[in-house]
Amino acid sequence: CTCNRITPTNCVPSGPSFVVVVAIDFGTTSSGYAYAFTKEPECIHTMRRWEGGDPGVSNQKTPTTILLTPDRKFHSFGYAARDFYHDLDPSESKQWLYLEKFKMKLHTTANLSIDTDLHAANGKRVKALDIFAYALAFFKEQALKELSDQTGSEFDNNDVRWVITVPAIWKMPAKQFMREAAYKSGLVSRENPEQLIIALEPEAASIYCRKLRLHQMIDLGSRTTQNGFSPTDNVGSTMTQAKEHVRRNRQSRTFLVENVVGELWSELEEGDRYVVVDCGGGTVDLTVHQIRLPEGHLKELYKASGGPYGSIGIDYEFEKLLCKIFGQDFIDQFKIKRPAAWVDLMIAFESRKRAAAPDRTNPLNINLPFSFIDYYKKFRGHSVEHALRKSNVDFVKWSSQGMLRMNPDAMNALFKPTIDHIIQHLTELFEKPEVSDIKFLFLVGGFAESPLLQQAVQNMLQGRSRIIIPHDVGLTILKGAVLFGLDPGVIKVRRSPLTYGVGVLNRFVEGKHPPEKLLVKDGTRWCTDVFDTFIAADQSVALGELVKRSYTPAKPSQQVIVIHVYCSESESVGFISEPGVRKCGTLRLDVSGTESTAPRREIQTLMQFGDTEIRAMAVDVATARTVKASIDFLSH
Repeated sequence: CTCNRITPTNCVPSGPSFVVVVAIDFGTTSSGYAYAFTKEPECIHTMRRWEGGDPGVSNQKTPTTILLTPDRKFHSFGYAARDFYHDLDPSESKQWLYLEKFKMKLHTTANLSIDTDLHAANGKRVKALDIFAYALAFFKEQALKELSDQTGSEFDNNDVRWVITVPAIWKMPAKQFMREAAYKSGLVSRENPEQLIIALEPEAASIYCRKLRLHQMIDLGSRTTQNGFSPTDNVGSTMTQAKEHVRRNRQSRTFLVENVVGELWSELEEGDRYVVVDCGGGTVDLTVHQIRLPEGHLKELYKASGGPYGSIGIDYEFEKLLCKIFGQDFIDQFKIKRPAAWVDLMIAFESRKRAAAPDRTNPLNINLPFSFIDYYKKFRGHSVEHALRKSNVDFVKWSSQGMLRMNPDAMNALFKPTIDHIIQHLTELFEKPEVSDIKFLFLVGGFAESPLLQQAVQNMLQGRSRIIIPHDVGLTILKGAVLFGLDPGVIKVRRSPLTYGVGVLNRFVEGKHPPEKLLVKDGTRWCTDVFDTFIAADQSVALGELVKRSYTPAKPSQQVIVIHVYCSESESVGFISEPGVRKCGTLRLDVSGTESTAPRREIQTLMQFGDTEIRAMAVDVATARTVKASIDFLSH
């Protein structure tokens, strides 16, 4: 892999220099890692192929599944976890703890904390933090092993800058939870926080997409892949041909090394706007960027939006369909009593789900595990076949080979609620004034491979923007996250997703302030609960921009100042008591050991909102000493 010696501006001046950047894409349904050496920033290596892949599923990433032994020790991750769990005797498997698709819990839990629980397949509860830490420790070990093999000597973790990707629509507690899990897993230490960067998934995709060369993508508008194939009418088959072509060219190497120089620049002009739609397993995440040439810096034009509309919504619809046919009571029992068979059934569904296409006419057959048929007969006293005849579910029949036979319309109906959500969200986004004149729409993430979703997006856009799908659509985020780790300064301007601030006392002004907020103290009239805004929702904030505030300890002897941070979705907030304003975190200033003779101590606090995480620093003005400052979104 030849590399031009471009020196990337990747080092935060004070930070240590890293030899390699390793990005972990911790997905809802599948996960993986990729890396690049800082000396060869254009060469991105994607992890080796995983053992035990599924038929019809590219195994560049491994399923996000984890298995713990009955005494709650880590056993295995990915395909290995799934296969081992599957081969356990049913009586034994009840004791083992198997978890999948657990990442969404961080998005859906309203008051996430360090103690949040997850449920394993056998119904037992485990600490979410432990599970996330085990998973990160697994990737740490895999990546360091591969780096050691490649460099021929024991690779030192201190030489690695780690990047973990999270959805942009995640709130601060979930991002902080990921960081806490990384500390627990030994990926990085608390003393060295800058060794870990939290990257936002659609941002990473965006960084990668603006570097795409023409042969690495499919333009749905012209329906050609830039790969020497003739245009065909069927998007799906073009995609398959292109994949086959890419795969043939790759078999000779263990590492998939991709050279990311030579770009879509030729197409992109100064000020061009594009939308990245990251369709994953759990969430759909939309980002609007504008490009600033010649460096290719990016500016966010509208705050990240999206929702829990990932492809697992289709699995959920399939489960609802099974409940309709066989009864909710049976399905609930079956999941607990035969957890491994349930996993099998969902794997069988997964490969059929990937075969769904708008123009499909032949039915899709889903293999029902023997223990499903057997357990159903015991549970109900009649056969699965009888249940299917009796249920008035159209388009689902029983085939003589012991399979559920789904008419394509039945499968498409399972996709509909999820795709409708995505299309509705896109429609609303395109109506925003900030989102006009969009040149490209990049469709990325594993779900972007679905021809049903591609067609729906095409119909919605009606040719307003060109739809671009990168070839390795499931790896786009991973590769972009590596590029982000090499140069975190590439996104210069972001938009704050929420309004943040604190409650303060102001001098009471008659006629302006509501009388019920009046507080009289030592003869002075104060207005309480005033919201002091640090930053407003959807406000542009540049990367290094600081919000400055000064605070004074209430008494000279005070050791710690704790300030409650409030947030809201509305752009202008007057009082912390307004509806929609909630306490979301605490700012802690450790002022112990900074006592001075100054009559009034002033602690100047600097907060940074332009990065992927919110950070705080503080200084004692009189002594110019640094005050330990931290902002916490997880403790309640």
